Amino acid sequence: MEIVVNTRLLIKNKLEGIGWFTYETLKRITNNHPEHHFIFLFDRDFDDEFIFSDNVTPLILSPQARHPFLFYWWFEFSVASFLNKYKPDLFISPDGYLSLKAKCKQLAVIHDINFEHHPKDVSWMVRKYYTRFFPKFAKKASRIATVSEFSKNDIVNCYKINPSSIDVVFNGCNQSYTAISKDVQLSTKQKITEGNDYFLFVGALQPRKNISRLFEAFDKFKKKEKSTVKLVIVGEKYRWTSDIKKTYINMKFKEDVIFTGRLETKDLHHVIASAVAMTYIPYFEGFGIPILEAMNCDTPVITSNITSMPEVAGDAALLVDPYSIDSISNAMMYLYKDDDMRNALIEKGKKRKLDFSWDKTAEALWKSIEKTIHA
Repeated sequence: MEIVVNTRLLIKNKLEGIGWFTYETLKRITNNHPEHHFIFLFDRDFDDEFIFSDNVTPLILSPQARHPFLFYWWFEFSVASFLNKYKPDLFISPDGYLSLKAKCKQLAVIHDINFEHHPKDVSWMVRKYYTRFFPKFAKKASRIATVSEFSKNDIVNCYKINPSSIDVVFNGCNQSYTAISKDVQLSTKQKITEGNDYFLFVGALQPRKNISRLFEAFDKFKKKEKSTVKLVIVGEKYRWTSDIKKTYINMKFKEDVIFTGRLETKDLHHVIASAVAMTYIPYFEGFGIPILEAMNCDTPVITSNITSMPEVAGDAALLVDPYSIDSISNAMMYLYKDDDMRNALIEKGKKRKLDFSWDKTAEALWKSIEKTIHA
C-alpha cells in the first residue's frame, strides 16, 4: 500500500504532545510494516532521525504551515495537489488537519476539540480556523482516531459523527521514564531547587493548563505550610496571557516558583522522578501524557477530576476540582504531609501505567488504518 502522512510536527528538539504521538507511532508502524511504502510530508527541512526506515520517502511541500492562512494553503493546495496526483491508498493526519480538496481516503487523528468549549484559550485567528474547519475535517474523514473515550464522545456530540467510525487510540509514554535512585534525586534537586523538595508542572504554558489556579493554590499551600518547598514549572510560554502574568506577579511566594523552560528528555526524566508530586490540573484535556510520565517515574499525581483525566489516571491519582483553589491546595498538603498516601498512589501508579504504552498505541492506530483502507 501507498500511505501518505502529514509529518509537519516532526521538528527536531521541538516535539510537543501531538509531535510525540506522531514520532512514537510512525516509528513503530513503518518498521513493523516494511511491505508498505510511506511518504512523509514536511513543510520545512527535516532531520534524518525522522526517516525511520527504508520504506519511508520524505517530501517537503511549501509553504511552512504555521499560520491559519498558511494552514489553508498547505492543506488545500500543496497537499491536495500532491494527493490528487499521486493517488495514495490513504492520507493520515496525526494532528487532525485534512485536505478537503483531496479525493483519497483520509484518517484524521483528532486529539481533542478544546477550542469548541474554551474558544478564548486560543488566539482569534486560530480559533476562527479551528471552529470553521474542524467540523468539516471530522465529516470529511473516512475514519477518525482519538486518544480517549472522552474525546470520542465529545467529537460525536459536537460534530454529530457516527461513533462506529471513531477509534480510541490511547497515548503511551516514553520508555526512558523510570524511577531513579535517591542519589540521583538528591543531585537533581540540588541542581533545580538548591536541594529543596518541589511540586511539578509539565506542559505548554497556556490558559487551559490552569496555571493561574496552580499559582494561587501553591501560594495557599505555602501560607499554611511554612516550608522551603518549591513549585517547578517545565515548559515554554506558549500563551502567557495577561491573566496568568497578573496572577504570578501577585503571588506572595513567587520567589519559590522556578521556571525551567523546555527540558531535554533525560533532564525532564530526572526532574519528574525527583518531585514530591506531579501537579497537572488542566480544566480541559484530551489525554494528559504527563500523568503517565509521572506514574512511570514512581511520582504521585494530582490531576483534575474532569474531561479525560480521570479516565487516564484511574484510581492512581489524587483527583481535584480544577476550578477550586482549596481543592488543589488541600491535595498538595495531603501528599506533602502523608507519606502513606504518597506511597499508596505510587503503587497504584505502577499498576495503572501497564495499561498504556506506545507499542499499544501504534498497534491500535494500525488497526484503525486497516479499517480505513479496507472499508
